[in-house]
Amino acid sequence: MRKSIETINEKIKNGTAVVLTAGEMTSFVKENGAGNAAERVDVVTTGTFGPMCSSGLLVNTGHFAPRINFKEATLNGVPAYCGIAAVDLFLGATAQGEAPGYGGGHVIEDLVSGKTVYLEAEGHGTHCYPRRGLKTKISISTVASAELTNFRNAYQNYNVAVNGSDREIRTYLGVLKPNFTNAGYSGSGEFSPLINDPYFRTIGTGTRIFLGGGTGWITGPGTQHCSNPERGSNGVPTEGAGTISVRGDLRGMHPRYLRGVWIKGYGVSLSVGVGIPIPILDKDMAFRTGVSDRDILAPIVDYSCDYPELSGKVLGHVSYRDLYSGEITLNGRKLNTFSISSRKMGEEIAHKLKNWIEKKEFLLSSPSEVFEAV
Repeated sequence: MRKSIETINEKIKNGTAVVLTAGEMTSFVKENGAGNAAERVDVVTTGTFGPMCSSGLLVNTGHFAPRINFKEATLNGVPAYCGIAAVDLFLGATAQGEAPGYGGGHVIEDLVSGKTVYLEAEGHGTHCYPRRGLKTKISISTVASAELTNFRNAYQNYNVAVNGSDREIRTYLGVLKPNFTNAGYSGSGEFSPLINDPYFRTIGTGTRIFLGGGTGWITGPGTQHCSNPERGSNGVPTEGAGTISVRGDLRGMHPRYLRGVWIKGYGVSLSVGVGIPIPILDKDMAFRTGVSDRDILAPIVDYSCDYPELSGKVLGHVSYRDLYSGEITLNGRKLNTFSISSRKMGEEIAHKLKNWIEKKEFLLSSPSEVFEAV
């Protein structure tokens, strides 16, 4: 048995498509088997929400009179990159501003929330763009365009960070106490979008997704994308593996799913909500989307030495089921676990995407190109 995305879309249009969240699919496959699931389920929705540092905003402010070609610019005191075109700016989520704990991710949240943002800029001062200075206010409703652009999002799997040194360290995965006392991680386990299609059979360039509370598109593999990672016997990667680059119109998004964050001792970032619908084309896809937290193993890495020195050493692997329990064991020691991402928000995104599909507000798209996944 094999279905197509086109036939699934027809079922969505006529209201007969069966849509389950990733968590619901895990239970369904366990109870009914992958074969029955393939026959009865059409779409599985996924979701993740956490800091995604390789994010930013491409904004065109529109022209001012007299015209200006930006040489340097700040938004609410946060520096934006100007080397694009006259009034185009790129604001990185991790750009740090003058105010402590406030950066690019917070500016993006302010804009999507409808708040006014202060723009201060210097111009090159040319004959066609004579203006040399600008101080004004902008908002999502006044700019010509605002595109959320993310170069490396939704990691297929990720490290669990620990600290084997005798001092506290501060990392992008949180504050790690000395002597293997706690462990920080990020991910949504069985709800993780790329875990549910580990070989990228249906995810690729042109895939329509939930992005930041609105809709967006996958524009290609993300930076640091690894197409041939170490995998478990179930095909699930046991290391970082795949990533995606995505893009979407900020005007259709919501601040609940785009939040500026400050990570103590590391810096600022942006928490982004991403959800991907997985079409159940056949029994294999049903089996893959039936993955459970206990089946997903993440590598444990010492962030006091091995991570910064790029040694490649892995201390062991642990399942997401154990991570979510609040305690793991490493070399006979008990470590408390904490997450910088939100599993609850990941589930919410999966349910919201399911609701959109059931209400015929979201159709699946066939990717123009799938990523190589050996």
